[in-house]
Amino acid sequence: MLSDEDRRILRYLQADPGLTAADLAQRCRISPQSVARRLARMEEQGVILGRTEVIDWAALGYAVEVSLRFTLDKTRGNAFDEFIAAARAVPEVLEIQTFLGRVDVRLSVIARDMVHYQQVYRDRILTLPHIADIQALMHVARIKSDERLPV
Repeated sequence: MLSDEDRRILRYLQADPGLTAADLAQRCRISPQSVARRLARMEEQGVILGRTEVIDWAALGYAVEVSLRFTLDKTRGNAFDEFIAAARAVPEVLEIQTFLGRVDVRLSVIARDMVHYQQVYRDRILTLPHIADIQALMHVARIKSDERLPV
């Protein structure tokens, strides 16, 4: 279980992952040593998986995002594993999700423009193994994107 102090640390850390233990200690009104111990414990417990930098891919010239939903040909037992391994190797694939139901896998794919997307689609996506069906959804707007948890 997380204490109130742990939750407070996590709230500040989610808002600004670059905060140091000293910064967190000052904001949480506890000692830097206590913050460091709590952070280490939460990392050991897997509550904190790591800290990353978030890069805005649109600022780097990627203007197209497409969500591709795949139904796989599951007549082969290793269809999921082979498909996912091949999809991981496509640099334009930002995210891979698996599902139960009619859709088996969803890929989030980015491209610089529609010409680039068509090239990625033809050369990399359509060559992925075990595809039975593909549905494409063109991304229009991101209304909310937040990984912060209500701690």
